[in-house]
Amino acid sequence: MLTLTAAFMAAEVVAGLLTDSLALLADAGHMLSDVLSAGLALGAMRLARRPATPQRSFGWRRAEIIAAFVNGVALVAIAAWISVAAIQRLGDEPEILGGWMLVVALGGLAVNVTAAGVLARSGRGTLNVEAAYRHVLADLLGSVGVIVAAVVILTTGWVAADALVSLVIAALIGLSAWGIVRESTDVLLESAPSGIDVEELERALGSAPGVVDVHDLHVWTITSGFVSLSAHVLVAREEDCHARRRELEALLADRFGIAHTTLQVDHAVPELLAIRRVSGPPRRS
Repeated sequence: MLTLTAAFMAAEVVAGLLTDSLALLADAGHMLSDVLSAGLALGAMRLARRPATPQRSFGWRRAEIIAAFVNGVALVAIAAWISVAAIQRLGDEPEILGGWMLVVALGGLAVNVTAAGVLARSGRGTLNVEAAYRHVLADLLGSVGVIVAAVVILTTGWVAADALVSLVIAALIGLSAWGIVRESTDVLLESAPSGIDVEELERALGSAPGVVDVHDLHVWTITSGFVSLSAHVLVAREEDCHARRRELEALLADRFGIAHTTLQVDHAVPELLAIRRVSGPPRRS
C-alpha cells in the first residue's frame, strides 16, 4: 500500500501542477497523508512488538495509539489547508485541463481501491491500521470526487466544480479524522472502553456471591484490543478471598471479555469499611 500510494502521489502532484487542478493537488495532499500514515503505522507496529522492560512494563504497545492520533491530527490539518485553498479559488478559477485531470483521477481511483483492499484483508484489528484504512478510504472517495469534477468541466466548462469538489474532499477528510482523533484521545486519557458499561460492570461485581463492596474500580485500554481493570473488593469475613478473586476474574473474562485484571480482595473488617466511608464513591476512568 505504501509503495503504490507514494508512486501515484508523485504522479498526481505533477499532473495537478500541469493541469492547474486544485482538486488533483488536494487529492495528492491527501495521498501524502496516506504515505505518512502508512509509514507511521508500520513504524508503530514494529515498536509495539518490542518486548516489555522493567521501565516499560507494557512495552511499546501505546505506540500504535500515538500513531493513530498523529494520523488523525494530520488529516485535520490537510482538510483545513484544502478548504482554505478552495475558498480562495472560488470566483478566480484558472483554465483547467479536464481531460488529463480525468485520466489521472481514474488512475488514482484504481490505486486507492487496491490499497483499501490490501488493508481490508489485513483485518483492521487495531486503531492504528484502522486510521491508515480510513485515510485510504477518504482518498478513494476523493478520487471519485475528482472524476466527477473532471467530467463536469469537460461537458459544461464549469471550472468552479474543481474548487467545490475540493471542499467536498476536505469535508470527507475531516469526517474521517474525527473518529480516529476521538478514539485515540480516549485511549490516551485512559477513558473506559466504549463497549463496556462500567456501571453495569460494577453492579455485576458487587452482586457476586460473598462480595460486600467494590471500590477504586478503573477500566482502561492499553492499546487496541487490550483492556485492563483494577479494583479493590471487600468480601464477608467468612469468605475465602482467593476463591472469590478467581470467581470474579472468571466473571470479568466471560461476561465482559476482560482478561487482564488486578483485583485486591480483602475481608470487610471495620477498619476497611471505615476507610471506604471516608473516601466516598470511586473515581472511574
